[in-house]
Amino acid sequence: MERDRHGQRIVVLGGGGFLGTHVCERLLGEGATVVVVDSWITGRERNLVGLDGPGTLEVVTADAADVAIDGPVAAIMHLASPASPPDYLRHPTETLRAGSIATLHAIDLASAHGARLLFASTSEVYGDPLVHPQPETYTGNVDPTGPRAVYDEAKRFGEAAVAAAGRDGRVDAAIVRIFNTVGPRMRPDDGRMVPAFVAELLDTASATIHGDGRQTRSVADVADTVDGLLRALDAPVRGPINIGNPDEHPVLEVAGWVAEALGVEPTFRFVPAMPGDPARRCPDIALAERTLGWRPRVSARDAVVRAARWLAAERVAP
Repeated sequence: MERDRHGQRIVVLGGGGFLGTHVCERLLGEGATVVVVDSWITGRERNLVGLDGPGTLEVVTADAADVAIDGPVAAIMHLASPASPPDYLRHPTETLRAGSIATLHAIDLASAHGARLLFASTSEVYGDPLVHPQPETYTGNVDPTGPRAVYDEAKRFGEAAVAAAGRDGRVDAAIVRIFNTVGPRMRPDDGRMVPAFVAELLDTASATIHGDGRQTRSVADVADTVDGLLRALDAPVRGPINIGNPDEHPVLEVAGWVAEALGVEPTFRFVPAMPGDPARRCPDIALAERTLGWRPRVSARDAVVRAARWLAAERVAP
């Protein structure tokens, strides 16, 4: 579902990241003026090269927690945060800052401009869930001091801040909880499941499986996730709303898809599970279907294969 966004100026905090650049590409294609704000801690300027469309791209190098935006703004999309475990463990303070101070700043910016705000939260707010699949009404099972807490709790704080600002009328805002998403423009050294499998399988024809590999993940294609985000931006909803693929598969099966995409006959190395790693992760998307008319169109397998082949080509690109 595409809209005519000519005349709209939309700020994308974290617009240089994997998901952010796909959002920007879609908005440009719909005619918007897109203001990318990124500190380039984990985003890549090269992700913006070649983005085209009838819209206009503006790039601001700044921290989302204190960026100043002049001129008219129709909407702000807060996607700024390290998102992979290696990144947020390497940048814990920046991750906490992105979910807390940057979210409060985004609320102030949206309020000052009379702009719609979309806050990109995460399935990680559910922690290691005791309810399956996870509906938005489930409040989660999160360790507030564990190694993953810098990301999980930052997003939970962000949700609380946006919800409070919405309740008191300071801002028109929506919260979306994004589940595992893959696709082109992921960093090969990203460290998340699919990039990690691609790197290992290409280098050694083996893949490291944390735990027994029976833990499940629900993997969505980035095009489907972007469509869900923009539907939430445009709809009169507050959320939180799950945006993810309810097609659930064991991690070991996902590793097999990656090996198949690369033409590798794999071996698997099993190591202890990572602390806090959820045993099952799968969204209940009934609310997204009902309020946004959204559900993913790309299968988990096809999404993984497309991402794996792109990552393999990226590793050998000059």
